[in-house]
Amino acid sequence: MFATQGRGLDPGRLLLSFLLLAAWEAGSGQVRYSVPEEAKHGTFVGRIAQDLGLELAELVPRLFRMASKGRGDLLEVNLQNGILFVNSRIDREELCGRSLECSIHLEVVVERPLQVFHVEVEVKDINDNPPVFSLREQKLLISESKQPDSHFPLEGASDADIGENAQLTYRLSQNEYFSLELPTNSKQIKRLSLILKKSLDREKTPELNMLLTAADGGKPELTGTVQLSVRVLDTNDNDPEFEQSEYKVRLMENAAKDTLVIRLNATDRDEGVNGEVTYSLTSVKPNGRRLFTLDENDGEVRVNGTLDYEENKFYEIQVQATDKGNPPMAGHCTVLIEILDANDNAPEVTVTSLSLPVPEDTQPSTVIALISVSDRDSGVNGQVTCSLMPHSPFKLVSTFRNYYSLVLDGTLDRESVASYELVVSARDGGSPSLWATASVSVEVGDVNDNAPVFAQPEYTVFVKENNAPGCHIFTVSARDADAQENARVAYSLVERRVGERALSSYVSVHAESGQVFALQPLDREELELLQFRVSARDAGAPPLGSNVTLQVFVLDENDNAPALLPPPPPSQRVARWVGAGQVVAKVRAVDADSGYNAWLSYELQEEAAAAPGGARSAFRVGLYTGEISTTRALDEADAARQRLLVLVKDHGEPALTATATVLLWLEDGGAAPKASSRLVVGPAAAAAEAALVDVHVYLVVAICAVSSLLVLTLLVYTALRCSAPRGEGACVPGPARLVCSSAVGSCWSSSPRRRRHRVCSGEGPPKADLMAFSPSLPPCPLPDGEVGEQSTGGDTSSKVGYCFFIFIFCFGNISLRRGPSGGKPAEWHFVCEFSDRPGGAVRAEPGVQHPPGGDRGAAAAGVPRGGGGEGY
Repeated sequence: MFATQGRGLDPGRLLLSFLLLAAWEAGSGQVRYSVPEEAKHGTFVGRIAQDLGLELAELVPRLFRMASKGRGDLLEVNLQNGILFVNSRIDREELCGRSLECSIHLEVVVERPLQVFHVEVEVKDINDNPPVFSLREQKLLISESKQPDSHFPLEGASDADIGENAQLTYRLSQNEYFSLELPTNSKQIKRLSLILKKSLDREKTPELNMLLTAADGGKPELTGTVQLSVRVLDTNDNDPEFEQSEYKVRLMENAAKDTLVIRLNATDRDEGVNGEVTYSLTSVKPNGRRLFTLDENDGEVRVNGTLDYEENKFYEIQVQATDKGNPPMAGHCTVLIEILDANDNAPEVTVTSLSLPVPEDTQPSTVIALISVSDRDSGVNGQVTCSLMPHSPFKLVSTFRNYYSLVLDGTLDRESVASYELVVSARDGGSPSLWATASVSVEVGDVNDNAPVFAQPEYTVFVKENNAPGCHIFTVSARDADAQENARVAYSLVERRVGERALSSYVSVHAESGQVFALQPLDREELELLQFRVSARDAGAPPLGSNVTLQVFVLDENDNAPALLPPPPPSQRVARWVGAGQVVAKVRAVDADSGYNAWLSYELQEEAAAAPGGARSAFRVGLYTGEISTTRALDEADAARQRLLVLVKDHGEPALTATATVLLWLEDGGAAPKASSRLVVGPAAAAAEAALVDVHVYLVVAICAVSSLLVLTLLVYTALRCSAPRGEGACVPGPARLVCSSAVGSCWSSSPRRRRHRVCSGEGPPKADLMAFSPSLPPCPLPDGEVGEQSTGGDTSSKVGYCFFIFIFCFGNISLRRGPSGGKPAEWHFVCEFSDRPGGAVRAEPGVQHPPGGDRGAAAAGVPRGGGGEGY
């Protein structure tokens, strides 16, 4: 689209311009317009939105903007109708000088998505500058001896326009002596001369004034005039002559001051003073008189200033040689100086548009920034190549001439690299080459692509029962690699039901700090293990989250006193003939606690242990069995009614107690039975006692032997474990955990089907109620229903050593019993307790009834099969 306003454009030429420009646009692939210089404000240039394929309605939403180098206010776009129009005065000569081509390069940028268009607006020349002579009056000294057809060079006019508007024609005012010789060369020099038509007669015409008019080729034409003043000189009829009328010189733009440009030589055929020549500069175009000097005696032209190729590429010097005759004669020549380009301008890099920050999920090939480069030099010196440093997921893509786009060439990860400091380097093709750099800082924007992460998948927490409501029991912490809102983590419980109650009635978690609180006192007898999950979720969109498992083990405290089971009868009858060591009654008790807190002992109160008169009491109670037996044979002196107070006490700190009252009635009725199986007199009794001592010796020897084997097995096992690759250190997850009581002699294993633990060995208090062994040991024997869940990965040494350990540990709860008959061999009962849960022990002993739920106190007591005998 071309603007049609302007002066001097006839329809035929306008049509030809349209055709030529349309053909040029088809080959160039860009939008071009033209507008005449000096066009008025608001002059139509083109429908730029339509030509660029943009809808009028999307100009404002897509942030349509236009930029140009240099003055950016010459042209403007109406965003309502998409028309490009003239905004301010355009002076082609000011914009481009005497360059044949003059264009305004526009860069149109729209966003969403980012697009860049290049538009070129050609500024057409109009005839707005008249020809101008450098002097108002040109004075000529012409000897009267000059022959007709002699030539006298004149300084022509100059026109700031170009093309036909700058093609000058000259007219000389009417006179009888001179005519004009118009220039014939078509390059930089326009030789204009006066031709003498007939000889001059100084005496008749000593001076002659003429008017020289220069007219350009514009329509309408513009003119300029200069006054020619001719002074007719008397006889020095030979003027100096140069070897050439025109000299051509090439000079580098970085030539130093006083560099010799050319040495001129003019000769005068006259003799004497009339043949002595001096030189002078008459004019230097364009406006370069101060840049050159001429020695008036030897004709040397030298550099007197700084030459800049980018400012002027050509200089035209008019030199006059004048003799010393009277009147002096002059000769003229022209020196054409062509300035050669030197690589003295470094490239310039400009970042014109930058989209920041760049989200880390930005797709490759997305345009990040627009970059333009330029070099004021020409040719190879002005050819610029760009590169990007350092290596990064970005690249430069050339879009048009010296325009580049910074494009994403890979994927971004803010957590790895938060920002990039890029350096765009532009280097020209000169020798040596010059370069320039521009820094581009690209900040990577965060997106929510990382979920919060806990340090461990699960935590084990130990809390004593009867805790205060609202107490802090643990703190969970999750780290999110994202930033700002995407890294702000909120914690919450993963709700579920614990029995008949909701999990949130037991514990709560602080949403910001991750602190876990127990909302109510915990009772180990009601809840031994509380397992739940805590969720960590960030504030991103969409939010991401992860869970961690907390296993809260409730540790036992001695908060339950022993309970008597079942209530004994109000009284029991005992025959007076009962001998020493006979069991006459039994006290049963159970403690709901565990470990030491459930280990019961029995003792007679002092008032019941002493007989009347200070005699030895006839009864005693087994320390751990609760069996009441006689200490001697009963006699007539013993009271018929015996009231015994038995104190049942656990081993907690502080210890809790219960008291049982047992009433015994001594009866005289019935004949004394034959010798009791437990009553041995004379040599037989001594033999039985000796046999019992032997059994004790054998038992001690057996325990020592088995203990030695256990130590040896543990040493072998430790050596094998140390030779294997190390795991996670002292704490290694295993399939099950073995927990054994150091005093009671009961052991249990936690099923690997329910939970896994890390159990670390370490020094404890002097009196520990639990001993924890590494889960890497083979598991305890389980009930038949759980055999299939045991790990089979342990080596043979581990299994053998573990079984020996179980055997020795069970010796802590062995009941050695003697049969009721003194003449029969002693009968031994080996009792070992196993438990598949930390809350109770399952005990297998023939002839003993266990209370429901695991009677730990009664299990430790034991009752001999058949009701007779004494426990040791």
